[in-house]
Amino acid sequence: MTHLNDLLDNEPVVAAAGTDMLADSIEQQGAAVARADWRPPHPDTAAALARLTADGRMVDANNTAIQRLLAVRPHLVDVGVARDVFPGMSDRTFFHAGPPIEWERASGPMRGAIIGAMLYEGLATDPEDAALKATRGEVELSPCHHHGAVGPMAGVTSPSMPVAVIEDGAGEGVSYSTLNEGLGKVLRYGAFAPEVIERLQWIDRVLGPVLGSALRSRGPIDLQALIAQALQMGDDGHNRNRAVTSLFLREIGGALVDGADAPTDQRLDVFKFIDGNDHFMLNLVMAAGKLGSDAAAGVPASSLVTVMARNGTDFGIRLSGTGDAWFTAPAPPVDGLYLGSFTEEDASPDIGDSTITETVGLGGFAMAAAPAIVGFVGGTAAGAVRRTLAMYEITLEEHPAYQIPMLEFRGTPVGIDAARVVRTGVLPQINTGVAGKVPGTGMVGAGLVEAPIECFVDGINALAETLQ
Repeated sequence: MTHLNDLLDNEPVVAAAGTDMLADSIEQQGAAVARADWRPPHPDTAAALARLTADGRMVDANNTAIQRLLAVRPHLVDVGVARDVFPGMSDRTFFHAGPPIEWERASGPMRGAIIGAMLYEGLATDPEDAALKATRGEVELSPCHHHGAVGPMAGVTSPSMPVAVIEDGAGEGVSYSTLNEGLGKVLRYGAFAPEVIERLQWIDRVLGPVLGSALRSRGPIDLQALIAQALQMGDDGHNRNRAVTSLFLREIGGALVDGADAPTDQRLDVFKFIDGNDHFMLNLVMAAGKLGSDAAAGVPASSLVTVMARNGTDFGIRLSGTGDAWFTAPAPPVDGLYLGSFTEEDASPDIGDSTITETVGLGGFAMAAAPAIVGFVGGTAAGAVRRTLAMYEITLEEHPAYQIPMLEFRGTPVGIDAARVVRTGVLPQINTGVAGKVPGTGMVGAGLVEAPIECFVDGINALAETLQ
């Protein structure tokens, strides 16, 4: 209870789990209550949990996996072109967010992003032509996560797109992400209007080359240092990235002024674009997280979650100890705030690789650092703190670099333990954007969502089966 008491100036706090009846009664008597979102262990995992506990290897395996994750030091080193950095990527290979998906099962925003990418690549003459060719299987779809990459929302990465290259300053790992387009009618939300394609072409022609030139002139940028500082300034690393984008612009600004090998007007346009896009750093924060989660993968008997991702149809996770296997459930709806006249009827189910941020202790796990985020995703500032506190129940460590001022600089909860999720019933908390369910719509809102328990149940049962 130390941390909760500190938060409340050492006044007594009553911890209440389960039904709200007891907590409500105590609060009516004037006492402070800390509510825990606890449920009984999932009945379908009793045998698997008993086997994992009796085997005895899971604790050491989890310690190995989480220490590998925390040892990574992500540095942005360059911007390349997708076809050049991904081995075997053909002119018709498209990466996408979430678990594997085929066109026939793809959600509206996923289809919209694939259509837009086909138009951008010159593989189709119009949206109808693109949809027909996709139906015929004329593009190859593959998850970003299978290639050391991540993509927000639909996450579609096509061969001509610039991609950021993130390397481990303390090891040999590398990860990738596309560059952020901004909010609204953008490809990652499934939009494919002419202005969407024109923006992608500008990113291809100007933003990518200029940023890459500036990085090569300046040298690597320590992303972990920027993210850590941004948490002190009100960011969460997922849906609030204003501070970290500002910090990044300070880091790269000098190289844009006098280091990039590009015309002055292009360097100015790049500066203005980053300055006007509070979400610019989202993709880079995601790639930094991917670097850490990949480092934690492949530890036998470990129940550490290395991937949480969604494609608008399925929500999927991977565990360190179960290799490349995906454990999926239907993508849940988002409890959101909607833009303009949009409502929940216009919304697609949850989508995107951006839950990699929650997987490494950011996003919904760091909402206590970003109380202003509730103006974008909904909820309350007090609720944001409660969500973060609940996540300590299902994680293995507190991040030594990512700290939360509101919690007396306690490290963010990091390293989701699937075994703890099914034991407690406490589900990973996610904040997210919301895409329109009709292809071409774009962004319709933002909100909050919980990971489905079924993924973790299946993962733990599969992990138990790996034990010899």
